[in-house]
Amino acid sequence: MKTLRECIKDAEARKVAIGHFNISNIEGFWAIVRTARDLRLPVIIGVSEGERDFVGVHAARALVTAAQKDSEYPIFLNADHTYSFDRVKEAIDARYDSVIVDGAKLPFEENLSLAKKCVEYARMVNKEIVIEGELGYIGQSSKILDEIPEGVELSPESLTSPEQATQFVEKTGVDMLAPAVGNIHGMLKGGRDPRLDIERISAVRHKAGVPLVLHGGSGNSEEDFKEAIKAGISIVHINTELRVAYRDALKLSLQENPDEVAPYKIMKSSVIAMQKVVEAKLKLFNNL
Repeated sequence: MKTLRECIKDAEARKVAIGHFNISNIEGFWAIVRTARDLRLPVIIGVSEGERDFVGVHAARALVTAAQKDSEYPIFLNADHTYSFDRVKEAIDARYDSVIVDGAKLPFEENLSLAKKCVEYARMVNKEIVIEGELGYIGQSSKILDEIPEGVELSPESLTSPEQATQFVEKTGVDMLAPAVGNIHGMLKGGRDPRLDIERISAVRHKAGVPLVLHGGSGNSEEDFKEAIKAGISIVHINTELRVAYRDALKLSLQENPDEVAPYKIMKSSVIAMQKVVEAKLKLFNNL
């Protein structure tokens, strides 16, 4: 089976992107795994700090390891948005395939120092693990938003600059970078998220020299996704759209079957709804 590094390299060469989808429960896990298998595509399952606390750090690893053994297609596990060295170390020691060191809310030098420390530890323990840094604050919650998250600035001067990205990558040694390019975490209520800065994506990818990751993909347009991938995005994160699909299908299931008590029957429609989201995104990201 290909490694994550090999899959990222292949995605870049083919001008496609690997889909990254977060889970909070077994329903989300199966929705992602089954869809990726059906489409015969690599996929990344993400668990944030909160999601890891709920699912279990080692339980998530065990689930993905079992899926990897049962499938001939690459399935990877990412420790999404990890804010401290201790939590990064925890994921590295649990042999996750990748870890995101999120110091985006910190001053630049503190963010750099944290990422560098995490990269050094990863190289000592497991040279295959992919370490991603985040540069530029885009919010922290995967939820429906009434407005742009507090603290997020979308003016050109507030987004990640190619020069700053280059400095960050060179001094930390991160394998991938998640820049602020007009994206936001969560999804705006009643409309599309702001347009992505495609020219900036291209410039950051060219100058920084590492593959880029788009966070906060829920709510962006198909056109923006396609152009962003052409410009240098190799992984796209989706979470809020999955949560909304899960919630809406569950509400309807409970309304239509008020006497049902078997969880696997109640949750079936939620799994199907999430599968539809994953399928649509994977096809879009892979030009299918």
